[in-house]
Amino acid sequence: MPFFQTTTGEFSWACLSDFHFTSFCTQRSIINIVNLLFLSVFYMSLLVRLISRNTSTESQRKGWLSTVVSICCALVSILYFTYGLWNLIAKRDDIEQSSWLVCMIKGLIWISLTASLLVQRPKWIRILNSLWWAFSFIFVSSINLETLFKDHRIQLFDIIQWPIHFLLLLCALQSYGYFVSKQTPNGSLSEPLLDQKVENKQSRLGQASFLSKLTFSWINPLLSLGYLKPLSLEDIPSLVSEDEANLAYQKFSHSWNLLSRERCTKNLVLWSLIRVHWKENVFIAICAFLRTISVVASPLLLYAFVNYSNRNEEDLKEGISLLGYLILTKVVESLAQRHWFFESRRSGMKMRSALMVAVYEKQLKLSNSARRRHSTGEIVNYIAVDAYRMGEFPWWLHSTWAYALQIFLLIGVLFGVVGLGALPGLVPMLVCGFLNLPFAKILQKCQAEFMTAQDERLRSTSEILNSMKIIKLQSWEDKFKSLVESLREKEFKWLANAQFMKAYGTFIYWMSPTIISSVIFLGCAIFRSVPLDAGTIFTVLATLRNMSEPVRFIPEALSAIIQAKVSFDRLTAFLLDNELKNNGIRIGKQNPVYSIEIQAGNFGWDKESVSPTLRDVNLEVKRGQKIAVCGPVGAGKSSFLNAILGEIPKLSGTVNVRGTIAYVSQTSWIQSGTVRDNILFGKPLDDITRYENAIKACALDKDISGFSHGDLTEIGQRGINMSGGQKQRIQLARAVYNDADIYLLDDPFSAVDAHTAAILFNDCVMTALRKKTVILVTHQVELLSEVDKILVMEEGKTTQSGSYEDLLTAGTTFEQLVTAHSNSSKENQGESENVVKVVPVQSRGFHLTTNRTEGDICTEGQPGIQLTQEENKETGDVGWKPFWDYIFISKGSLFLLLNLLTQSAFIALQAASTFWLAIAIDMPKVTSGILIGVYTVVSFLSAVFVYLRSFTAAHLGLKASKSFFSSFTNSIFNAPMVFFDSTPVGRILTRASSDMSILDLDIPFTISSVTATVIEVLAMIGIMASVTWQVLIVAVPSMVASKYLQGYYQASAREIIRINGTTKAPVMNFAAETSLGVVTVRAFNMVDRFFQNYLKLVDKDATMFFHSNAVMEWLALRIEILQNLTLFTAALFFVFLPKGYVPSGFVGLSLSYAFSLTWIQVFLTRCFCSLSNFIISVERIKQFIHIPEEPPAIVRDNRPPSSWPSKGRIDLKDLQIRYRPNAPLVLKGITCTFKEGNRVGVVGRTGSGKTTLISALFRLVEPAAGEILIDGLNICSMGLKDLRMKLSIIPQEPTLFRGSIRTNMDPLGLYSDEEIWKALEKCQLKATISSLPHLLDSSVNDEGENWSVGQRQLFCLGRVLLKRNRILVLDEATASIDSATDAIVQRVIRQEFSECTVITVAHRVPTVIDSDMVMVLSDGKLVEYDETSKLMETNSSFSKLVSEYWSSCKKNSSQN
Repeated sequence: MPFFQTTTGEFSWACLSDFHFTSFCTQRSIINIVNLLFLSVFYMSLLVRLISRNTSTESQRKGWLSTVVSICCALVSILYFTYGLWNLIAKRDDIEQSSWLVCMIKGLIWISLTASLLVQRPKWIRILNSLWWAFSFIFVSSINLETLFKDHRIQLFDIIQWPIHFLLLLCALQSYGYFVSKQTPNGSLSEPLLDQKVENKQSRLGQASFLSKLTFSWINPLLSLGYLKPLSLEDIPSLVSEDEANLAYQKFSHSWNLLSRERCTKNLVLWSLIRVHWKENVFIAICAFLRTISVVASPLLLYAFVNYSNRNEEDLKEGISLLGYLILTKVVESLAQRHWFFESRRSGMKMRSALMVAVYEKQLKLSNSARRRHSTGEIVNYIAVDAYRMGEFPWWLHSTWAYALQIFLLIGVLFGVVGLGALPGLVPMLVCGFLNLPFAKILQKCQAEFMTAQDERLRSTSEILNSMKIIKLQSWEDKFKSLVESLREKEFKWLANAQFMKAYGTFIYWMSPTIISSVIFLGCAIFRSVPLDAGTIFTVLATLRNMSEPVRFIPEALSAIIQAKVSFDRLTAFLLDNELKNNGIRIGKQNPVYSIEIQAGNFGWDKESVSPTLRDVNLEVKRGQKIAVCGPVGAGKSSFLNAILGEIPKLSGTVNVRGTIAYVSQTSWIQSGTVRDNILFGKPLDDITRYENAIKACALDKDISGFSHGDLTEIGQRGINMSGGQKQRIQLARAVYNDADIYLLDDPFSAVDAHTAAILFNDCVMTALRKKTVILVTHQVELLSEVDKILVMEEGKTTQSGSYEDLLTAGTTFEQLVTAHSNSSKENQGESENVVKVVPVQSRGFHLTTNRTEGDICTEGQPGIQLTQEENKETGDVGWKPFWDYIFISKGSLFLLLNLLTQSAFIALQAASTFWLAIAIDMPKVTSGILIGVYTVVSFLSAVFVYLRSFTAAHLGLKASKSFFSSFTNSIFNAPMVFFDSTPVGRILTRASSDMSILDLDIPFTISSVTATVIEVLAMIGIMASVTWQVLIVAVPSMVASKYLQGYYQASAREIIRINGTTKAPVMNFAAETSLGVVTVRAFNMVDRFFQNYLKLVDKDATMFFHSNAVMEWLALRIEILQNLTLFTAALFFVFLPKGYVPSGFVGLSLSYAFSLTWIQVFLTRCFCSLSNFIISVERIKQFIHIPEEPPAIVRDNRPPSSWPSKGRIDLKDLQIRYRPNAPLVLKGITCTFKEGNRVGVVGRTGSGKTTLISALFRLVEPAAGEILIDGLNICSMGLKDLRMKLSIIPQEPTLFRGSIRTNMDPLGLYSDEEIWKALEKCQLKATISSLPHLLDSSVNDEGENWSVGQRQLFCLGRVLLKRNRILVLDEATASIDSATDAIVQRVIRQEFSECTVITVAHRVPTVIDSDMVMVLSDGKLVEYDETSKLMETNSSFSKLVSEYWSSCKKNSSQN
């Protein structure tokens, strides 16, 4: 066994008697003695621990590293014991007699090391073991290096032991929380764990020491926890106070106000940020400067090392000095760069938070005209894209000047090394530099156009998602999908231009060092300024390699700054837009006499309009009065309430509002959250009686009892899982519980049936609010007799004012409204007179018991799952699956393969060109011309391949973007309605915006960078090893340790990024919700509460960004330390190796690559980790690609005839509906027939299943059992498009889309202008639209907000008049229009659809009283279905409903 001889043969106890410290014998003896001392102390400590049994006996889970190292140590000890025994038995003469004893001692040492790895529980033993392992590594490494330098060889067994000692060092560091995790005991969950939880609530950065901050060790506890288990949101510490959004915004706001007062004409957002953050950016600039100086010094150190190796005499002192300078330079470079990156992103995070909050705060103040200019989608985009971009802005800003400075300093280095020879190189350098300018301009244009197109697509996507129900009902999916796809095509065009420009740019950036270096070499040959030796050539190459990084990054930095400039301009324009001016005077305590006073008030939504919206408004409302406002559609009733709220600009007059306000909007605004959250609206639940009374007064008690989670039932986004009546009553309960002084109610009874309306009016308005001032807008004139005053409005003016009795004068508008209401059912009134006296109006069976507790309310109902679930996210390591999904879904395998091949060719040619220089320098026959020519040709070919690499990466990315977007869009448009009911729009929008942007812009070139850098690192190490193979002894363990560190980091970083994916959507959702309900928020004076809630969401999101960057820098610093060890080792070899052992050309070659290895490895780590984080976007988009689809639009084998339905007969057979599997039935076995040509009225209390029946007819929800036949065909057997195109509906909630009147009336473009005008005339809109300057091209704002709700409903009527189908459904279609208009609409429907089957779901009895048949539903069951006259003749449920309605009307008449 000759490989043992150095280890054992040179040891003798006689070494110590003849002591020479420089001899190997003495040094090995000292190492063994030190090991024996440690061994003795270890066993004594172990013995003491065993004797004192009072210590904890908890077992400690061993990491895989300790296990592997202990096995290795045990194997080494076995080898020593075996060899010692063999020597003892053999007694060979060629081996020292004491060698067997030496082997036994070494075997004992190694087996003791094994034991020390297994026994680490007490802290003092752990400290002892760590010291032992560390000293062992240091001693062994020292003697092995000395052996290498003196003998230029090392025994194989020593090489085997060396890495094991290195692993022991890692175990020592593990014990102190470095690199790997601190293990947590498997004991009970007791106080230590709770204490740790408390500590984790606050980031340790604030309390960290200088050394901890310098090395990022303060993040160790989080990484340790993340290594033990997947992190959750609760595990992430909060930000330190100086990084929180509130402080950042306060500073920004203060700076903004100062600049505004100075009337600064510059970009206010940019200069405000500069004022606030300049100090921290000075520190960042210092770090960037130190790093730049360190990088510039690297080629000079290379030059010095090559010159040192060329000398004949050996000067060890100079060599060690050079090594010291190298170490100092690299340490400064690493620390400066890491803190530059971290602090710049930390500063960017504060800028981002400040701007996100500023945008949100601005939207709370936006005037109505400004809100029309900035849609909800645009405001979300300002936050999600423009403000978010600021997180990276400081980094790009400092990168630009630092890299520019680096280029200029490196040019100076070139001149210092090669003199005049560098002068010709300036020409191609300037040419390549100036080529960046057109590239930057083209990229700027592409980016600006891309962002504009993205804005337009996201605005349309947001609108479509919010209106998906009407789109599905009308079967417009293909139309709107093609709209989104056309907008994406426009966006994709600019994306493709930008990506291909990057590929062209890459060719120039990589070609420029080749051309410049060739010209410089040529200049040296021509001017003979310096000889073309190894020092000159490789210093020039190292210098140009250091220039390649800035040259590659500066265009990207310019592009990012250009994007930021566009964002700054957009944000400045938004933040400078008009704000709402408080026209009224609000006083906290109400006036004892008057609550509201308006004198000579003129108001206009558009200040430039000739005629104001409201004219000559004079009003005095005494405290406690009940005022009703009525009038025809478009009379200005809602505008009147907005004038009191201060929402509509006041043109003249005075408005005084005294007291707090509660407001109920005409269009329900419900927040995502529970029913309780919506009612409390930020108020504490400190008065349960008041809470219960509010629920009872608003007739919500029965609904809450029926909810699966009581009042803790989750409401979907925009109240999507609630009926219109439930949403309106929740709004009303919110107002009642708020206990305000003044109540403004905008038609709150339109979405409820007549009985519920009577309850709400009596129990809520007249009883619960009896001491409050109430202004009620309503079309239900039968309720007005009890109010104190009635205002009648017409064309923006109060035409009448007085009590009910005073206004019933012949010829007046009010009398016409009452007459229209009476005439609408005159023919039925007589039939119901005999029933009127029997059933008086009362609130039967809806009372909560007075002793009911809070728990009773929230726990009533059947247990079940909430509608809106927490957002799903992957946990743990999902491996390469998302990456392969990205490749295979996009079918990009070919492009990935080509990318790898072209990159390999590029690296091979680059290596060949440098090897050629290293070899040819020492070949006398090779002239300078041949040397430069061959190098230039090979390098130029490599630049061609790098262009092909970028070109294939661009194609791969574009192909993936197209595939994923197409799959995502198809999946969303094909998703069933239940998906939209349970999924907040923000979740879908986040995937359509930020996740899709990552797929578009980041992933393709990051994949290319990762593959390229892996090949480059392997090539670098291979080249270095070919020169000095010994460097592998350090390089390989460093690579292994780097890979382990990367895996350790990734365990935490992956989860942080995933959590970040779920913290961003709530920020956007909250902003979008607030934008839609901003009037309500302002009316309730809840601006501050919403602002504070938003701050919390922003901080939660920023926390993920902050810790994501912190753990990245933690990793990068440690990777740099490990890779610098490889560099230092290579340099150390060249210092100690004999002169001439390695040719100077190969010294230059090896060191030039070694200098680049550190930043290339860090770049690889950063790219790989970024790719791992980016690929999470693939996971998130893929989640929504595989949504269960609704049934197909067209079933080819089962298409109905084109004339179907020719009759319009509908048969329901045992129809049962549930909204999801295992949920309770909503419709419970309904069987009946709607005969062709009949008018069928569907009535029932709110929540009885009326809207569900309509959903089943349109197959928004599939039957759980039973069937629906139309003209004998089962609707479930045909395609959805074939079904829905043949049905017409006027929905409960009227929906308009941004565009023109023409596109809203006829989205599919099927009808002529003449047909559209006829339809508008029939639905009473022709006169209004004819007065507009652009007629049918007049604009419709987002969600039709520039038209009243009643007018929007009339537009929906116009749509069905154009379609003229045999079956028409009116789902509470006239709830938002006055009785007169309702009568006209009913007449139009009777005339135009006289031969059609008309199904009417209505709250107003006159709407269904003239129906041929009436269906009465209750709790999902069919209670009655018969002819109207027959039901009226009996004591039926329908007759009771009619009597309830007419009793309230008769009461009004009798009072008159």
